[in-house]
Amino acid sequence: MRVVLAEDSVLLREGLIGLLQRCGHEVVAAVGDAEALVAEVGGHAPDVVVTDVRMPPGFQDEGLRAAVRLRAERPTLPVVVLSQYVQRRYASDLLDSGDGTGVGYLLKDRVGQVEEFVTALSQVADGGTVVDPEVVRQLLRHRRDPLERLSPREREVLELIAQGRSNGAIARELVVSEAAVGKHVGGIFTKLDLPVTDGTHRRVLAVLAYLRA
Repeated sequence: MRVVLAEDSVLLREGLIGLLQRCGHEVVAAVGDAEALVAEVGGHAPDVVVTDVRMPPGFQDEGLRAAVRLRAERPTLPVVVLSQYVQRRYASDLLDSGDGTGVGYLLKDRVGQVEEFVTALSQVADGGTVVDPEVVRQLLRHRRDPLERLSPREREVLELIAQGRSNGAIARELVVSEAAVGKHVGGIFTKLDLPVTDGTHRRVLAVLAYLRA
């Protein structure tokens, strides 16, 4: 099995290379950032891709976004995300990509044995789907009601944002300081899993989440 690996931690990357090689697999490329991952997949046409979620330069969700992009371009490309985090915003996109087969999302801290990881990798390469139960739990909870994590005040602020109010207007409406409104807005972005990314407007995305709920 030919593998392209993306992991920004040098120690973990080298460990995974050694592990895969000992199990008889060929690591055709091992990189430390998402752009290099996309380039190497294009150059090597691997049997499976393994990538972390948070990678340079922003250490947000670059690896997972790259995985979604690769699957959009190559719907049958097997991809395994191996991470410490459940990044809900793009995890659903990955698991829904292609025909929903040949994908995996594993949590590093919950992979108990080497054999378990290698078996999961082989299953995904063969077209199977392997997802950690904790990933499933968080995605289902998020889909039920994306606003359930907001406090009553944060819901109130989000409703006013949806009405097109600025932070200053919201502060006057609620008779609080503008700094307090800014804090609530930051809490809304965090709880709705809306990190800072290029090309997106978090305020608009928060309103869309409010309208869908």
